[in-house]
Amino acid sequence: MSWGAELWDQFDNLDKHTQWGIDFLERYAKFVKERIEIEQNYAKQLRNLVKKYCPKRSSKDEEPRFTSCLAFFNILNELNDYAGQREVVAEEMGHRVYGELMRYSHDLKTERKMHLQEGRKAQQYLDMCWKQMDNSKKKFERECREAEKAQQSYERLDNDTNATKADVEKAKQQLNLRTHMADENKNEYAAQLQNFNGEQHKHYYIVIPQIYKHLQEMDERRTIKLSECYKGFADSERKVIPIISKCLEGMILAAKSVDERRDSQIVIDSFKSGFEPPGDFPFEDYSQHIYRTVSDGTISTPKQEGLKIDSKTTVGKAKGKLWLFGKKPKGPALEDFSHLPPEQRRKKLQQRIDELNRELQKETDQKDALIKMKDVYEKNPQMGDPGSLQPKLSETMSNIDRLRMEIHKNEAWLSEVEGKVAARGDRRHSSDINHLVTQGRESPEGSYTDDTNQEIRGPPQQHAHHNEFEDEFEDDDPLPAIGHCKAIYPFDGHNEGTLAMKEGEVLYVIEEDKGDGWTRARRQNGEEGYVPTSYIDVTLEKNSKGS
Repeated sequence: MSWGAELWDQFDNLDKHTQWGIDFLERYAKFVKERIEIEQNYAKQLRNLVKKYCPKRSSKDEEPRFTSCLAFFNILNELNDYAGQREVVAEEMGHRVYGELMRYSHDLKTERKMHLQEGRKAQQYLDMCWKQMDNSKKKFERECREAEKAQQSYERLDNDTNATKADVEKAKQQLNLRTHMADENKNEYAAQLQNFNGEQHKHYYIVIPQIYKHLQEMDERRTIKLSECYKGFADSERKVIPIISKCLEGMILAAKSVDERRDSQIVIDSFKSGFEPPGDFPFEDYSQHIYRTVSDGTISTPKQEGLKIDSKTTVGKAKGKLWLFGKKPKGPALEDFSHLPPEQRRKKLQQRIDELNRELQKETDQKDALIKMKDVYEKNPQMGDPGSLQPKLSETMSNIDRLRMEIHKNEAWLSEVEGKVAARGDRRHSSDINHLVTQGRESPEGSYTDDTNQEIRGPPQQHAHHNEFEDEFEDDDPLPAIGHCKAIYPFDGHNEGTLAMKEGEVLYVIEEDKGDGWTRARRQNGEEGYVPTSYIDVTLEKNSKGS
């Protein structure tokens, strides 16, 4: 199967076919280019999608903790890796397929042009040989006709009796000349014919088959190249399939890592305040005084006046002693986090202690490194001056001492919080017992004690939970002091309901810390308010403690 043997007369069609082959190759190259653009745009859009939904973390507190969030962010990371693999596919196609096709197309055009030029030159040479042979043939034919005319003229004059001998001799010479020229043209025509036949045989059996063979090989190589590019086009994507499969497996593992129970626990840890739920409100029997008046048969005006509550005074007092956690204070956060609920305060203190321990470990490692370097310098003075390390060493030691003090202070606050959290259950239990005892003291007839103060202050002592609702119904008489306290640190007391104090100042304790980090205190001038428990050293009276 050879183009030279089968298509010896189809030069123009082969010219068109080879041009079509190159056009088809370039068309496929254009297809690959558009596929590369699709892959690049797809990867770009995937990366933009990942970037759009990735969290913008400004602080550690905003880092995702829920397993569903972590799983989603892991899926985004896997999708980002998947986008990277699409970029690898585009790059591989561009280098292995498109780039190779464009280089090969350029070489193919050059080779085709060269082979077609050789074929045209061979055809032009054969046409030139045919023209030379045809010219010699026509000249031989013309000379033969002229020789035949000279022969007829000579015979006519030779038979004519009236013709002179000179005319006959002239006609004979002309005949001989024409005959000689005819013979020469005959020989020339024969030589040209033989040469043309040889060139024609060479053209159709040697030159053209060789040129067509080159064109056939060129077209077959083009077909093979297309086959290789088809395979490379598929291999470019098949190579990344294992990595893409790992990305998809990572997404599945991320989905399996979602733990609803853990997320629920995180919600508890994030928002748990550590406060105890409010207890039951005791029944306040205002009919006691009515029963007492009826039984005594007299009207006690002073006691009635003592029981009367001025609504204006009560409302004003309630506004001055609002429950601190009813609304979050707008002031700056306190160093010991006493403005937070107990559980959140404990978490914050624990986080700070962990951070301080990490900083302490870094400073300790740096101190050890400086000491080793100083020893090396002392043993080898040419390496450096040991005295140059002393300032840095002193600074490191100072930082270590500072960090240890900070850790000790925060651990003290943490121990205080943990102790109060552990004692909350006991305190609530004892409060419930006191409540029951107090209720049990009242007789069905509404009996009472003659002590007016005890009568008025009875309800606040019967239950341990103090809130804004109770403040609205408090009486104007001051609560008794159950102990005293000394301020360890100064406190500004800018927030509503707090009491400012100076370092070393002694105050009366009128209400213990109920687990919220605040103690109610009073100055000697009668000014009352809440102060941070961690800022004071409390001493309770033995007979008042636990009451």
